[in-house]
Amino acid sequence: MVSNLQENHLNRARASLRQALSWYGYLRKSAKPDLASLVKPDLDTLTNTLTKLESNVIRIAAFGLVSRGKSSVLNSLLGEKILQTGPLHGVTQWPRSVRWRPSDKVLVELIDTPGLDEIEGATRAQMAQEVAYQADLILFVVSGDITRTEYQALLELRQAQKPLILVFNKIDLYPDTDRDTIYKNLQVLGAGHPQAPPLLPDEVVMVAAEPAPIEVRVEWADGRVSYDWESLPPQVEELKQTILNILNREGRSLLALNALIQAREAEKAIAGKTIDLRQQEAEEIIWQFTKYKALAIGLNPLAFLDILGGLIADLALIRALSRLYGLPMTSYEASKVLRAILFSAGGLLLGELGSGLLFGLNKSSVALTSGENFLSTTTYIGSAIAQAGIAGYGAYTIGKATQIYLEKGCTWGTLGANTVIQEILSQVDKNTILYRLRQELGVKG
Repeated sequence: MVSNLQENHLNRARASLRQALSWYGYLRKSAKPDLASLVKPDLDTLTNTLTKLESNVIRIAAFGLVSRGKSSVLNSLLGEKILQTGPLHGVTQWPRSVRWRPSDKVLVELIDTPGLDEIEGATRAQMAQEVAYQADLILFVVSGDITRTEYQALLELRQAQKPLILVFNKIDLYPDTDRDTIYKNLQVLGAGHPQAPPLLPDEVVMVAAEPAPIEVRVEWADGRVSYDWESLPPQVEELKQTILNILNREGRSLLALNALIQAREAEKAIAGKTIDLRQQEAEEIIWQFTKYKALAIGLNPLAFLDILGGLIADLALIRALSRLYGLPMTSYEASKVLRAILFSAGGLLLGELGSGLLFGLNKSSVALTSGENFLSTTTYIGSAIAQAGIAGYGAYTIGKATQIYLEKGCTWGTLGANTVIQEILSQVDKNTILYRLRQELGVKG
């Protein structure tokens, strides 16, 4: 059952990415080279994200402050010292990744990162954000109680909307009582919010990646006694098993979710850049529809045609803007956008629609009974002018709101990135690491 659900999540994510690439593919050969070059990085992101999704490689990135033992933790998982470690401040200077196969069915890319509090931290902070953006799962390594700097870094990493395991390293340096107290504190602080539920066992794990050597007494056959230092094996089996459990239980869902989050951001970027580039043309289209709608409704004597004609004009405006931006929009999607705009305006546009209907009914009744009555003609003209003004205001407001809505790219629809993200998170079990992300995003089951 779990396997089938994960496979469904992967298939839905693939379909969403393929749809986005199909919709936006024409931009690579756009007749407007300025737009093609502007969105090329985002199109490449969509392509690379789909390629990564097909490869089924899970990316796990380790973060933390300097000297918390990030590289040692990853080396211990690998079973060999591949990543450089040492007593110097900030041995890891650049992100480095290595492949790890913890089981026959799982392939992982482990990513080591520089300390988040390094010198020239601004550059490396940006680097950390980019790595977090690519990761499917984050390991945040601490070596005791969380400091203020660590807590701030943890909050920033949680903004990447990725599942996170808090790794309490160097537990060999603490007595059992202190270790348990720190563990309980980490469960609370690691949640990232005072009202958030404490971390689950899968979300905080204690390790000793590179235990400090211990002094041992050596007794020789001739009666001599000497003392030597003995290195102890790493204590990371619990972390390894936790990662394996997560990957077996929800690894493909993690892949799908991360791919969709990346796709959503890329699509938003494409839409935003396109909208910025076409701003002047969009204003001309909005004003054109505003004038035509106001004139047509003002001159039309029948109220029911006013309403019908106004809705058709609004839908045509939404479609015209989407064509200008080269963004996908069917008539069905245009109607959904219109409904969303009408109701998100807090009743303002609906109120204007009702006022327009009242003026339209008044205008229709005057038109049917006026004959050559001057007073009735004046009333008709007044109603027509008022209704035209309301119609024009509504068209302009809808046009501007459509621009904002289109900035989200093609993330709507049954295969839109947002839709599939919500769908995946609504199906996760309470005992999964994805459930906390579902709570943070406010997704309901």
